[in-house]
Amino acid sequence: MNKIFSHQFFKLSSIALLSLFLLYLNSCSMFRPVDARKIPPNASDRVKKNQEEGRGFRLGSVNKKSGGTFDFASSNDLWRATIDTLDFVPFSNASYSGGILITDWFDGESNTKSEKRDLKITVRFLTNEVRADALDINIHERRCKDNFINCNIKEIKSKLESEIKIAILKRAAYLKTDRLKKK
Repeated sequence: MNKIFSHQFFKLSSIALLSLFLLYLNSCSMFRPVDARKIPPNASDRVKKNQEEGRGFRLGSVNKKSGGTFDFASSNDLWRATIDTLDFVPFSNASYSGGILITDWFDGESNTKSEKRDLKITVRFLTNEVRADALDINIHERRCKDNFINCNIKEIKSKLESEIKIAILKRAAYLKTDRLKKK
């Protein structure tokens, strides 16, 4: 008889516990009947309305910037003009956030057949405005003898720096005026 009593007690206690649990969940329910005419169907409009009414929550600070600052994105006229101008050579480093673009070594046409001359161009973006002092261009030269065994690398000053700078600035000015016309 004890066995039957304990089984019934377990059954009743389980039903009672389940009923209490369901009652608890029902009282915590977030369901509220709403008028469809007062709620905008577009999700972004609902978010804006909820923010205006002070509902909802955010994790973290709203005004605090996180991650990096990407001032030299692909929409930047100087960045795009530089990539367009230097598209004849592959890039070894292109950092939007760092504001630097470095080409790989490319053939610089040496005067002698025994010596190989390669060039590398580095473009530093000092500002994202299209103006003459916005870019700093450096050219490095690598002269090698005996199939890259005996190499000498140094920074050189040549008129190529100013020619590249002028070409980039012209292209950037064209891209900027084209973009402003479209707006």
